[in-house]
Amino acid sequence: MNFIEELKWRGMIHDIMPGTEEQLAKEMTTAYVGIDPTADSLHIGHLVSVMMLIHFQRCGHRPVVLVGGATGMIGDPSGKSQERNLLDEATLRHNQECLKKQLSHFLDFESKEANAAVMVNNYDWMKEFSFLSFIRDIGKHLTVNYMMSKDSVKKRLSAESSAGMSFTEFTYQLVQGTDFLHLYQALNCKLQMGGSDQWGNITTGTELIRRKLGGEAYALTCPLITKADGGKFGKTEQGNVWLDKKLTSPYKFYQFWLNTSDEDAEKYIKIFTLLERSEIETLIEQHKQAPHERKLQRKLAREITIMAHSEEDYNTAVEASEMLFGNATTESLKRLDEETFLSVFEGVPTFEVDKNMLKAGVPLSSLTVEHSKVFPSKGELRRLVQGGGLSINKEKINNPDEVITAEHLINGKYLLIQKGKKSYNIILAV
Repeated sequence: MNFIEELKWRGMIHDIMPGTEEQLAKEMTTAYVGIDPTADSLHIGHLVSVMMLIHFQRCGHRPVVLVGGATGMIGDPSGKSQERNLLDEATLRHNQECLKKQLSHFLDFESKEANAAVMVNNYDWMKEFSFLSFIRDIGKHLTVNYMMSKDSVKKRLSAESSAGMSFTEFTYQLVQGTDFLHLYQALNCKLQMGGSDQWGNITTGTELIRRKLGGEAYALTCPLITKADGGKFGKTEQGNVWLDKKLTSPYKFYQFWLNTSDEDAEKYIKIFTLLERSEIETLIEQHKQAPHERKLQRKLAREITIMAHSEEDYNTAVEASEMLFGNATTESLKRLDEETFLSVFEGVPTFEVDKNMLKAGVPLSSLTVEHSKVFPSKGELRRLVQGGGLSINKEKINNPDEVITAEHLINGKYLLIQKGKKSYNIILAV
């Protein structure tokens, strides 16, 4: 499999330095991608770079993930209008361990082959630098004119920018260039990859290697992912879509991909899955014939959810998705963990009641009218029951005075009350 060809048809190449393809054809090559350890989880904005590393390893090359421990203490100006909050070492180390665990879903760090994935932290070599040694050994090789020519710098120094740029941030490209230089020397790393906004920083690294060592190194960037409607990819009303299930449940993760537009799904299925070209082309054609079936979105959501989480998490997410619209049962409802249950029924009106009352048993009419405001009156409750329109935990209720006990509770806490087809309330026992 040819790495460059693979990325080209998937629409994953923005810029590539001349000679890169020849280098990859010549020998097993080491390449790295930098990831900021600003949180203890990746989010889907990181996934394009991660997918590049997956393809790189699948093509027989060695992928390196560089955790920017030192650069996380500085901040990268690329694409940002303000400086970021800086982190302490203990937080950085914790974040690094969490990221490696997540990346193990995508990359093989344990392989006995020569192209086993590697994770490094630039803090490990940057901490040895003194300011004087840095400006002597690194700074002298690149002119201010060269550094000023980078778009990321120009943007922040332009008349339109009111924020300006600190010296700390101005030196960022030197720090990133030092990383490339170090990995070139330590791991024979000849290629750096990243988003298109990183081109300036990456080429600074190739230039530093050329001027200081007379070596050849290469750069490859992928396009920044956009949405067809102009909105920012990976952002929802709740913020980032995370890979940590504690921050974004697999259900919500699955839903994000399932709800992509037709145009975006056609683009994303090439970028975020490992499906073969022929299968993707067939899926796109099938989707065009029957877009209402949303085959593209379903396949995309399936592949990426299994890759990032597991097949079990995917199956749970599908089952949970059917809760609101399908023919779910009490058993399937009880199989949901609390997090998924709350994700599915987010925003549903919730009423708190005393759990001790349920332990003793309480008639449904009292529970939903007197102890909560699910119904304004017992008369309205009775009319709904008589019409066959009331379910508790997906089981139809025939008696408005049925005794409800703690045994009915989902996850020992919740009662799901369904009025008609789509109106829900939750009673929370505390």
